[in-house]
Amino acid sequence: MKNKAILIGIIIVVIAFAAYLAIPATSGPGKYDEFAQCLKDKGALFYGAFWCPHCRDQKDLFEGSASKLPYVECSTPDGKGQLSVCEEKEIKSYPTWTFADGEIVASLMTLEQLSTKTGCPLTPGTQTATTTQI
Repeated sequence: MKNKAILIGIIIVVIAFAAYLAIPATSGPGKYDEFAQCLKDKGALFYGAFWCPHCRDQKDLFEGSASKLPYVECSTPDGKGQLSVCEEKEIKSYPTWTFADGEIVASLMTLEQLSTKTGCPLTPGTQTATTTQI
């Protein structure tokens, strides 16, 4: 019984941590809200896992607009498995981007790369902030 209570406690902590990571850094409109919405409108999808450092880096590029990304969580709450939605799409690594033309990119992408691939314009004045490769 004690082991069951510990396991439930661990699951609650993992879920709370994942929710914390999903909360946007700012409460107002983000700098890249329109860009993130355009990516969604153009059929781009970002597959990741809450425990993935490169996925966190990808979200960080979007600053306060990360919550607007067309994001699919692939990890089970315990971080040890993959959800069926990602298994069905054969997602093997994170981050993975899929696009409307069928292309799959299993890598962190800069905002400029995403803009070029989708045709989504970056808002004026943001291009210098995206030139650094991670």
